[in-house]
Amino acid sequence: MRLKYVLSEVMVGLWRNVTMTIAMIITMAVSLTMLGASGLMYRQVDNMKDRYYENIEVSIFLKTEVTQQQRDDLQGKLKGDPLVKEVIYENKEQAYERFKEMYQDAPALVEAVKPDQLPESFRLRLVDPEQYKQIFDKYNSEEGIQEIVDQRRLLDKIFNILGAVQNIALVAAMVMAIAALLLVANTIQVAAYSKRREVAVMKLVGASNWFIQAPFVLEAVVAGLIGALIGFGALSLAKVFLFDGSLRDLTELLTPVGWGDVLVMLPLMAGAGALVSAVTAWVTLRFYLRV
Repeated sequence: MRLKYVLSEVMVGLWRNVTMTIAMIITMAVSLTMLGASGLMYRQVDNMKDRYYENIEVSIFLKTEVTQQQRDDLQGKLKGDPLVKEVIYENKEQAYERFKEMYQDAPALVEAVKPDQLPESFRLRLVDPEQYKQIFDKYNSEEGIQEIVDQRRLLDKIFNILGAVQNIALVAAMVMAIAALLLVANTIQVAAYSKRREVAVMKLVGASNWFIQAPFVLEAVVAGLIGALIGFGALSLAKVFLFDGSLRDLTELLTPVGWGDVLVMLPLMAGAGALVSAVTAWVTLRFYLRV
């Protein structure tokens, strides 16, 4: 009987303040969508780091006047270095072939470059890509070396940009969350005020605090869960029409956004929406009803 009463009061309360309920749901949905999008971005950036750092290379470019002895000595040191997983030597002809493949869409540039203009190099796979600095310090002063280049430096710049986008999305989600909290608190106050006489009667007859607060808290929780479902629907549509549609080439270049990643956001969004709504409603009632 009590459960039936609480549930009926929840439905009546949601319908009684329908405009504020809709506003609360929409605000919560936008906030949780931003939260889910931010979570997706964090997962994708982490996946990108694992994917690219695993295959990262260090290129040691040799001087034009390098001698055979210097080349052989350096190759021997690299192959015996415990930091190095794999050593690949690339001569001028091989470098030119790779250059033509990389810039095949710019034939004028390819024609302007001759094979003997490109340096020989050693391409290294490290046991731990984080140890690039040690490789640089160890071999930078070796004879015959012109330059040591690590792909990680370029990737770090890209990941720094993506990290900034992550932070912007997270800040936007936090701002929307604050707006949602204020709207939840205001909605609960209005609902409690409209039922102030009923609440006073229930207190007089000895109703427990939980029994009085439960309908209001559940109203907020239901609104939060509906907002989470709408937000998840928005992420699903973005997956279908953006990530698998117009941005498909870009996501494949970075890392594909899978349905598994999107589905992981559902419990996160639902939990955040329900918990934040419930806590906000409970705190508001503690101050407003003094029960």
